[in-house]
Amino acid sequence: MKKICLSILLASSLFGCRKLDQPMTKEFTETSYWRDAQDGLDALTACYEHLSKDDYFFGDEALSDNAYNNGGGMMNVNAISNGGYDGNNDRVKDTWSYYYTTIRRCNTVTMNMDRIPSIDVNLKKRILAEARFIRAYAYFQLTSWYGDVPFYTDLISIDNSRTITRTDKNTILQFVLSELQDIRKDLPVNTAQDQKDRGRVTRGAAIAMSARVHLFRSEWQDVVNDCELLIGKTTDGTYSLFPGYNAMFTVANEYNSEVILDLQYGGSRTYDKQRQFMPQTITALRSVLVPTQDLVNDYIMTNGKAIGETGSGYDENNPYLNRDPRFEATILHHGSKVTDLNGTVQTILTQPGSNPATNTVDDQGASPTGYYFYKYYDRAATNYASGLNLILIRYADVLLMYAEAKNELGQMNATVWNQTIQPIRTRAGFVDPGATQFNATLDKPALQKVIRRERRAELAFEGLRIMDVRRWKIAQDVMSKPVRGIRVTSGAFNKDANGYIIVENRIFTDPKHYLWPVPTVERDQNKNLSQNQDW
Repeated sequence: MKKICLSILLASSLFGCRKLDQPMTKEFTETSYWRDAQDGLDALTACYEHLSKDDYFFGDEALSDNAYNNGGGMMNVNAISNGGYDGNNDRVKDTWSYYYTTIRRCNTVTMNMDRIPSIDVNLKKRILAEARFIRAYAYFQLTSWYGDVPFYTDLISIDNSRTITRTDKNTILQFVLSELQDIRKDLPVNTAQDQKDRGRVTRGAAIAMSARVHLFRSEWQDVVNDCELLIGKTTDGTYSLFPGYNAMFTVANEYNSEVILDLQYGGSRTYDKQRQFMPQTITALRSVLVPTQDLVNDYIMTNGKAIGETGSGYDENNPYLNRDPRFEATILHHGSKVTDLNGTVQTILTQPGSNPATNTVDDQGASPTGYYFYKYYDRAATNYASGLNLILIRYADVLLMYAEAKNELGQMNATVWNQTIQPIRTRAGFVDPGATQFNATLDKPALQKVIRRERRAELAFEGLRIMDVRRWKIAQDVMSKPVRGIRVTSGAFNKDANGYIIVENRIFTDPKHYLWPVPTVERDQNKNLSQNQDW
C-alpha cells in the first residue's frame, strides 16, 4: 500500500489471526465483522503485524555510522546514509505508507470496538489500550523521520486524505505522550500476562516508550520520572538484566526478564536478514550489511579506557585483544570462530591474502569493511529463515536512558552509576574496577562521552544509533566521515593515512538531512502537503 488513500480503500478487508507471530489468514467483510471479542482480538492482531518489520530493524543500523549497506538492498538505505537521496527513495516512501497503514488499522479498532454487542469490559479496555499504544508508536516513528506529518485518529475519507495538511510534530508528540500515560491503567504488568499473551504490550512497555519519547525531546526530568517507575520496583512491571549478554539474543531465551517489547516472529512468520549480515560461508549469500571500523573503535578496553586514552593498553597490531566483551558478542573479525548452521566451527578470515579468501576483503561477495555482525545470528533457523523475536525495548535501555538523563541534569554520581552503568558492564563481563567503578574525577561532559559510548556498545545492531546521533545533533559530524574498514598493509585498496580501508564517502547536510523529505508520491496525491526545509 503506497498511499494513505489506498490504505483506506483496502480497510474494509480485515484480516485476523489469534497469535501475534503468525501471518493474517482470514478475511472478513465490514458487515460480518465485530461480532464478538475474538473479532476485536483478531483486528488488534492486524495492528501488531504492522508494529514494525525486520527491514527497518536491521536497515536502520545502516542509516547510522555503525554499519554500511553494500549495494541498493534494504530499500536503498545506503543512498540515505551517503546523502544521495530524495523523495523517491524506496525507504522514504515505504516508511510513510507503512505507518499510515498501521494508524489506519489502529483507528479501525478504536472506532469500532463499541460495535461488539457483548465483551468483557476489562478485555475491551486492554484491546483499546494496545491499539492506542501501537498508534502512538507509529506516530512517534513518523515524526522522528519526517517531522510534521498528517495527524488524525478517525477513519478519514479518501477525499480528506487528499487535502489533509501536516500537523506540527510537537502537537503530535504531546498526543503520543498523553496516550502512553492514559493507557497504563488498562494494561497488565508483564508478570500478570498469560503465556498465550506473551509479546503483547504491557504497562512497562507504555512507560518505557514514554521515557524514550521524552529522551528524544531532551525532557530529562520526565525521563527520570518514567524510568524510576521501572528501576528496582515491581508495581508497573518486573524487569532485570538477563544474565548473559550474547545468550539474550537467542530463541531459547525469548521473553526473558530484560525484554519489555519485542517484534514477534516464529511459526510461519520469519525473516532471512541474517543471510545479509553473516559471512557468506555461513549463510551462502553476499554479505551486504556490515559493521564499520568506527563502531569497532568505540568499544572500550577491559580496563574501562577508550582505545585512544593513555594507559588503555590498546595494541594496533593486536586490536581485538582485551576489548569490551560485548564486541565479541556483536561483531565477527579476522580470527573469530563461529559455529555454522551445520554445527561446524569456522574460523572467519577477513585480511587480504588469507586462505581461503571467501570471507576476506578481497572477495566481492564478502564484507567490504572486514567485519560481520554476529548479534541476532540464529543457529536455530531452518533454511536461513529465522523466527527469533527482535527486541524493540529492553531494560538495559531504561537504565541507559536514566543514566543519560541524570547526567544531563547534573545528578550523575556513584549511586546512579551503581544502578545503571555498573550492572550493565558487570553483566557484559567486565571485572576490572577501572571499568565497573564510578570515576568521581570525571565532569559532566566527560561522563556524557562515557554514557554515549556505553549506549552505542550496549545497543549496537538494534537500530537505535541513528536516532541517537540525530537527537544529540552530531549527525553532521559522524555521518559526514568516510565509512572505514580494517587496517591493511597490502592490496590495491583505497586507504586513509593510517592504512584503514575507505569503503565510501558520506555527506550529511545540516539541517536538511535531519528530516527526510515528504515522499514525492504523497505530494503528487495531496497538493496540501508541504515539504521539509531544503528538499
